[in-house]
Formats: sequence, structure tokens, C-alpha cells
Amino acid sequence: MGFGGTEQVIRQLVTNLNPQRFQCEIACIDGEVGAIGKAMEADNGITIHSRKRGPGLDWKTILWLRRLIKSGRFDFVHCHQYSPYTYGWFAHWGTGAKVVFTEHGRFHPDQHRKKARLINPIIALTSHRLVAISAATREALIEYEYMPASKIKVIYNGITPLTVEEYRKQELLTELGIKPGEVVIGTVARLDSVKNQPMMLQATRALIDQGYKVRLLLVGDGPERENLEAITRQLNLNNAVIFTGFQSKPADYLSLMDIFLLPSFTEGTSMTLLEAMSLGIPTVATRVGGTPEIVEDKETGFLIESDNQEAFTRAIKNLLDQPAERIKMGNAAKVRFGQKFSVEQMVDQYQRYYSASSAH
Repeated sequence: MGFGGTEQVIRQLVTNLNPQRFQCEIACIDGEVGAIGKAMEADNGITIHSRKRGPGLDWKTILWLRRLIKSGRFDFVHCHQYSPYTYGWFAHWGTGAKVVFTEHGRFHPDQHRKKARLINPIIALTSHRLVAISAATREALIEYEYMPASKIKVIYNGITPLTVEEYRKQELLTELGIKPGEVVIGTVARLDSVKNQPMMLQATRALIDQGYKVRLLLVGDGPERENLEAITRQLNLNNAVIFTGFQSKPADYLSLMDIFLLPSFTEGTSMTLLEAMSLGIPTVATRVGGTPEIVEDKETGFLIESDNQEAFTRAIKNLLDQPAERIKMGNAAKVRFGQKFSVEQMVDQYQRYYSASSAH
């Protein structure tokens, strides 16, 4: 329960379920409770259990989970991501609880596994509900995980729309040295190779060379930070790129962006993309994973093919050249967010799913 997209979904779901009908606790199997989990304990009174699983399939952790399920008399074990699903599935036997599994995204590149072909059909058929966060993720579960299509429902992620005070935006603009007339492009993400952030740096260099006044804002931290900083120096972009590092309130920084960038090699349903849409920010993103189900090409932003730096730069340039169109696309993104990706629609679908499960 540290900072991450899956953890954000869990927080939104757990804290917005109808408290008259649902009571939730969280079990973490990676040995620690992160910042989001601690905030939920402090702010929402959510009980969080934690245990460090051992290597391989740790049966002691499975027995620990089983004791939790039985002692808490839980009706459902909702497993988020595949490894927790495996543990939750084994642990639920003999407890009377039903298993719900949500797949939040895929590794890149996806690949077939013999073990999955043997085991997953059995696990899936003996689970009560399977959820994918996008149609693309659903197709991956069918093709690569050998799960039956008839059991998998798509429920899009949803979030509470962001709000940022204007005075805070002005403070940050001053603090970061962003001048009037400079257009802020950027992202909020883990600095990881799967996010293909070097393409943002290459695009920024190309745009500056063409005379555009842009600043690239990279909010987040991760294993690729040193490499990205080295590329920044190589491209002579020290004065154009801002690395903020990890921020506990990334929404404040996101609100500074005129264009949100998402050049990933793979995505499920990007939570920061939804946050950008809720703030009325248009997006330039790669046509991968669940992103094409969120961004309407040429309506709420631009979609380009994966790892195509020239097309990526050209799409950003189109938005820079047409400020009115940029605002129009941002407004359309905000409308689309409210229609399809609100926390209410997500929670309502899960509540119906739980209720349908309990009827069987």
C-alpha cells in the first residue's frame, strides 16, 4: 500500500463503498505498510494486516491469510494483481469466503507461460468474479493467462476528481522557476523503463530547437532517475527539465501542466491520466494497453504509436500551436472523465458485483 496506481484504486474503492453494507480490512503480503496504507489507517480507521511472504509459494503466508479470513468471518477476499490472487485463492478454501480478482495491468512484453496454461483455468473457474480494468487487459487475461472470457468483466478505474487551490499553483510556479509564457508539459509517474520517459526528453529537445518555450516537469522517482538525469545533461536540457522527485501531493504539480504526457510501452488504466483528465488537461499518449479506451484521439488528446518519437513530438507541437484547441480538448477530457471514470461508477459496479456474488 505504497504510492502506485493499484494502491490508489484500492483506496478509492475501500473508502467509498457503502459503510452500511460493507466493512473492509486490507492484507499486505510484502512485509510493510506504505504511505497510502498508513494514511488509510489514520484517516479512515481501516485495519491493515502485514506479513512478509517468503520465496516461492510461501505456505506459512497462505495459512496466515486463511486464519485472518476465518477469524474475521469475511464474505469476500478481493485480490488485486496476480500474486495476491494466488495467495488469496489458496487461502480461501474452507473459510466460506468467495474470491474476487482484479487484474490491474500487464508486464511488458506479455508472454505465454506453460504453468499458467495448466493452473489458471482451474483457479479462474473456482473463483467467483474476475475483473479487468480495461478491455485490453481482459484480452490479455484470455490470451496469456488462459482465463475463460465468460467470467471476466471490465470495470474501469475511477477516482475522486482532483481540486487544487489557485494560490498553491502560483506558489509552485514561482518555486520551480517557471516563467509566464512557458508551456508546461510533463507527467506524474514512477521513473521506470516501461514508462519510456527518455522519449519525453528527446521531444523536449526537438521542441526547443524549433523555438518553443516549454518546460518538462517529471514528478516521481524510481530506478531510472539517474539515467534520465544523464540523458538530460547529454541533451543540454538542464534549464528545461525539472525533476521534482517523489511528492506526497503530486496533484499540486499535475495542475501546473498544460499538456499531460504518457509515452509508456504498456499501461492498464493510468490513474494519473485520469487525474489529469479530471483537471481538464489534454493528453499526448501512446496507443498501448487500456489508454485508447480512455483517451479519445483528436478529441481529448492525441494517441500515437509506441516508441515513435517524431509522432510524439508532432502531437505535442499541434497542441502548442493551437492554444484554443488545447483548451477545448482539456474541457472534453474533463467531461469524459465525469461520464466514464468517476469513483461513483467504479464503486457502484463493484458493489453490484459483490451483491451478485453473494446471491450465488
